[in-house]
Amino acid sequence: MSDTAQHPRSIGRLIRARRGGSKLHWTDVFSYIYLGLGVLLMFAPVLWLVMSSFKTPAGLLEFPPTLLPLGQISVDVPGFDDPLLLFNTTMEDGSVRELAQVRRVGIVSQMVDPNDPEQTFRVGIAQNEPIREFRMAWENYSDPLENFNFTRYLWNSVFVTATATFLTLLINSMAAYGLSIYEFRGRNAIMLFVIGTLMIPITVILVPVYLVVASMGMVNSLWAVILPGAATPTGVFLLRQYMLTIPRDLIEAARMDKASEWQIYWRVVMPLALPAIAVLAIFSIMWRWNEFLWPLIVLNRSEVYTLQVGLNAFQGELNVQWHYILAMTVVTLIPVVLVFAFLQKFITTGIASSGMK
Repeated sequence: MSDTAQHPRSIGRLIRARRGGSKLHWTDVFSYIYLGLGVLLMFAPVLWLVMSSFKTPAGLLEFPPTLLPLGQISVDVPGFDDPLLLFNTTMEDGSVRELAQVRRVGIVSQMVDPNDPEQTFRVGIAQNEPIREFRMAWENYSDPLENFNFTRYLWNSVFVTATATFLTLLINSMAAYGLSIYEFRGRNAIMLFVIGTLMIPITVILVPVYLVVASMGMVNSLWAVILPGAATPTGVFLLRQYMLTIPRDLIEAARMDKASEWQIYWRVVMPLALPAIAVLAIFSIMWRWNEFLWPLIVLNRSEVYTLQVGLNAFQGELNVQWHYILAMTVVTLIPVVLVFAFLQKFITTGIASSGMK
């Protein structure tokens, strides 16, 4: 039987496994509760984000909030140009009628019967209960993509993420190769110095890095986002620890076959280090895709905005368009989720072999 067929069966046996045999043991109940709570804490915020992205601006301001996107029903009433919102109104005699709201002044609403527009009522807003239905606000996604040049922001983010990840893998792997394969005096001191840079807060180097970028004329250029963080101490450490596990006999055998150092690096070490490279690729993609502070500083023109900076355009001084922000946040999550789904199998192997705890 193939691995694909065995995988679902093994998962099913794992889920049905019980310590008490046919009966539930107290540890089984505790395990189910613990795992269920973990799943809830991990995925409930994501579910809430996705469902809220389909709500209207009025639906996002409702209290108490609802999980499902609900929209208030409106009806066309003869004599009125625009549709009127529909309410279940409690009358003075205790009966409930479906009325449409013409206008609201303070705590008093002027209502009209949709079937008899000549009949009007004045009721308190506490007597009105909105009539709502399940409604997906697809315009939260379509409007930004059509009117706010979000496709350009998407392309900028894809270019920055892909190029920066490639440079990060190349530079870090070359540095890790030199610090793991070659033996020379001061090798460990150099590695300690590289790791020590992790203790420097990003806010300390923002101004010096910006001055360097500005002196090179790269402000308002995507290369200003890509190049400053091309080499990362975390990547050098992760790849070096993994390359230390590669048998030296392979390196010596390649040298005896008169392979150049570049051939050893590219054709021997890199293929063997693929699990660690995949882990670093995931980290780099997530970091570059979600980076906000540095692009916000060096990018001032809208045509070079990345997605994260573009989302900031929906936040004004007096008005925040939360429905657009939530919808576009969901869009920005999709590429990262897809990359993680394809490369996550390398995380355990890569981190375990690199010695990270």
